Amino acid sequence: MAGSRLRTALAGVLLAVTSAASVLVGPQAATAATDVSSMRDVVPAPLMVKPAAGTTFTLTAGTRIFTSPGAREVAGYLAGILRRSTGYRLPVVEGSGVGVSLLLTGADPDVGDQGYRLDVTRASVVIRAQSGAGLFAGVQTLRQLFPAAIESPTARPGPWAVAGGQIVDRPRLAYRAAMLDVARHFFTVATVERYLDELALYKVNYLHLHLTDDQGWRIAIDSWPRLATYGGSTQVGGGAGGYFTKADYRAIVAYAEARYITVVPEVDMPGHVNAALASYAELNCDGKAPPLYTGTGVGFSSLCMTRDVTYRFVDDVIGEVAALTPGPYLHIGGDEAYATKPADYASFMNRVQEIVAAHGKAVLAWHQVVTATPLPSTVAQYWGTTRSAPDVAAAAGRGTKLLLSPANKAYLDMKYDASTPLGQDWAGYVEVKDAYDWDPGTYLDGVGASSVLGVDAPLWTETIVALRDIEYMAFPRLPAIAELGWSPTSTHDWNAFRVRLGAQGPRWTTQGITFYRSPQIPWAG
Repeated sequence: MAGSRLRTALAGVLLAVTSAASVLVGPQAATAATDVSSMRDVVPAPLMVKPAAGTTFTLTAGTRIFTSPGAREVAGYLAGILRRSTGYRLPVVEGSGVGVSLLLTGADPDVGDQGYRLDVTRASVVIRAQSGAGLFAGVQTLRQLFPAAIESPTARPGPWAVAGGQIVDRPRLAYRAAMLDVARHFFTVATVERYLDELALYKVNYLHLHLTDDQGWRIAIDSWPRLATYGGSTQVGGGAGGYFTKADYRAIVAYAEARYITVVPEVDMPGHVNAALASYAELNCDGKAPPLYTGTGVGFSSLCMTRDVTYRFVDDVIGEVAALTPGPYLHIGGDEAYATKPADYASFMNRVQEIVAAHGKAVLAWHQVVTATPLPSTVAQYWGTTRSAPDVAAAAGRGTKLLLSPANKAYLDMKYDASTPLGQDWAGYVEVKDAYDWDPGTYLDGVGASSVLGVDAPLWTETIVALRDIEYMAFPRLPAIAELGWSPTSTHDWNAFRVRLGAQGPRWTTQGITFYRSPQIPWAG
């Protein structure tokens, strides 16, 4: 994982308060179902908004959802959300008519393969896109136009009005990610799926799963079974740990795909490998397996560079994970390899990149990969805390694409302030304004916007043990990072964003999301 854990605060003290952390601060009650949300309250901010003053569409018990061929799954997803809170039947039918329509026809080509056009009149709501991903993004916007009570898990009385007008929208950056560390503390399939639902709300389209580290190995590998059964048997502070079976992992991938989110698995190497070294003695240069590790220090473990078995191990693991993963990327870590000599590191990373390519995937790696020789398809993920990184800028100049995850801006495990009972502070405190008030396209000196593929908001879990902890650290900062990836720079304005973000509070309350009630935000409700 990225970011020096050598500066981590005492994990035991933090873990002692995690169970109470998220319930100390709770949002207020949701707004009434009769409220009509403004088109200008949407997060992330759309490319173009044209409100129609005095015009509203009202969903009724007789409303139908119309769809074109190829769009029925997205229409069914929307219907499932609306039926739950309204109690209406909302049948999904192919064709056109008066009601709500999700169509893969008639969209302006300028919206691309992830954008959409949404039109709201008194009679109809129509979302048009060129792809299912675009329709799905439009559905997330439509959800925000309904009253907050539309997110209720049980039927509410309504009325269900939507403000009239038009939105035309597309993303600024193609890659908008969040990372969840399941290695330090293990989380169930249900928890990961819940987080996927929350990511989808803000048009995040990649889930980066940090599957392996010193403290735990969380994915079953048939050719090396003790990685999961033994290496996955504990976690930070002790405890049972756990791992995903291949069926579990496939279920996560399928759940993500249904929300147009691509899973990117990370198998960290050549450091952060104590769980693997403890599971198989032959992966150690001295042939002796170390004990399992439940602490939070970093930089002490390394695969053995001189043993052929190391590369057989890497090939087997990457082959099995790649076979389970339909997305184009496989993350190989590569950070904090302090126990590996620099020359060995470069040689190893070059060899592993070729192994990944042989299994049909493109490499993602933490930005230290630029000290090796990145393949043309390799993407480097920057996690540093300074705007100056000459080696990264030089690699970008040679064509290496970048993901931006500056730890003092995008790391969701950083404390909000000194009183935050969860998280760490080695990169400083990260309040909402810190998470929002930077531009991925101009952040790194000497790196142009064309070199930036996207953004990723990592959540490391040394102190995170439950869903409520994940939510408390992600909300409200995750929507801030998501907006940086989606919205055009012309909409980037802190004072406007904080008001739009405040309007999200009642929705999170209705959805049961535990969030930090930042004093920087004028919360609605």
